[in-house]
Amino acid sequence: MHTAGTVTNILVQHLLAMPLADDAAASQAAGQVSAPSAPQIDAGSTAWMLVSSALVLLMVPGLALFYGGMVRRKSVLTTMMHSFVAMAVIGVQWIVVGYALAFGKSIGGLIGWNASYVALHGIDPHTLLGDKGIPELVFVMFQGKFAIITPALISGAVAERMKFSSYLWFIFLWATFIYCPLAHWVWAEGGWLFTRGVLDYAGGTVVHVSAGFSALVLALMVGRRRDYLPGVAGILPHNLTLTLLGAGLLWFGWFGFNAGSAVAVEHPVAGFSAGLAFATTQTAAAAAALMWMLVEWRHQGKPTSLGLASGIIAGLVAITPAAGHVQPMWALVIGALASIVCYWAVQLKGKLGYDDSLDAFGVHGVGGLLGALLTGVFCFTPVAGLVAGGGFGQLGKQVLGCAAAIAFACVGTAVIAAVLQATIGLRASDEQERDGLDISVHGERGYHAGVGA
Repeated sequence: MHTAGTVTNILVQHLLAMPLADDAAASQAAGQVSAPSAPQIDAGSTAWMLVSSALVLLMVPGLALFYGGMVRRKSVLTTMMHSFVAMAVIGVQWIVVGYALAFGKSIGGLIGWNASYVALHGIDPHTLLGDKGIPELVFVMFQGKFAIITPALISGAVAERMKFSSYLWFIFLWATFIYCPLAHWVWAEGGWLFTRGVLDYAGGTVVHVSAGFSALVLALMVGRRRDYLPGVAGILPHNLTLTLLGAGLLWFGWFGFNAGSAVAVEHPVAGFSAGLAFATTQTAAAAAALMWMLVEWRHQGKPTSLGLASGIIAGLVAITPAAGHVQPMWALVIGALASIVCYWAVQLKGKLGYDDSLDAFGVHGVGGLLGALLTGVFCFTPVAGLVAGGGFGQLGKQVLGCAAAIAFACVGTAVIAAVLQATIGLRASDEQERDGLDISVHGERGYHAGVGA
């Protein structure tokens, strides 16, 4: 038998164990709070992507300075205009139709389309991009900067001789029919190269391979500058201080270009992958700058400022597809190899006789191709490459991606250039080229000092 005290203790413990009505309600409310909620905006990720977008746009004036310093003074403005005007032409094209074509719902893995993306009229400012915690409009702007700079890279191959009106039509058509499909193939869910596992972290294939090989095709179709004699008479840069300043701005902006591309990989966007891409970008650029200087010093007897600037760009180009996929140790190798290969690619134009004025193919085409292939060799995430014990599988996928991009870009560029040649022409007149495109096309001079002398 239980004593009275024992019974009392049991009753007290039982009553204490019973949840009160308020406690039950609190428990129910807590259960509701812990239920899965809608994605919330991530302030850090959003801030990083806004900064990254601005950094990528800064690369366009950097490219203008880089290219502008390498031409003669009589064509410095039109050369810089090639970059600046891309911000206007492609800036509008991307909003109106470019984003819809690149990142709309996949049609057979070949192109995207979403009517609500036209002029961005169907994207609510409060719409977030998947689980990334950033507004979709921020992603639109970030990707739009890539679309702007890519055709601007091509201009380096046809500097000082292409008609400005033809250039405007070319970059519009090229961005619409070449860049947007390629971006969809590689970066959009449902794109046929995306589904096959081709890696392109920040644009080695989509940006540099496509632009570099398109630049070669366009340079061949436009022809050499009237006073350019390969291997006999070179054309000297008029202001290498501009070129060095442009290289510095490109290096600075490239951190947004590469580290910002973590948006496609992880949440939060400003996380581990962004940190890795930031580190490998710096590492490859430094290694490439040093290697180009040493190779040039050994080969030509002098280390030049143009060579150092070219090495910086070669390293940045080559690490772009691999930035978030390789360790910094391998970024050193990629940067060094890029300078060696690109240096000799640049030497070839004098021997083969084509006029790639500012080495758009030699640096961007060759460097982008090398970087995309080496990604399959050195990658460790999200898959293991050759060096990490993953075999040749990823390298084979990288070869597929590069081959598809080269074939598509070259054929597409040839078709667009042929249409323009048959309609409005591609090349400025001999008189305009002789006088310089600044004064003959734009009615301006980059420099007035000494003009009357």
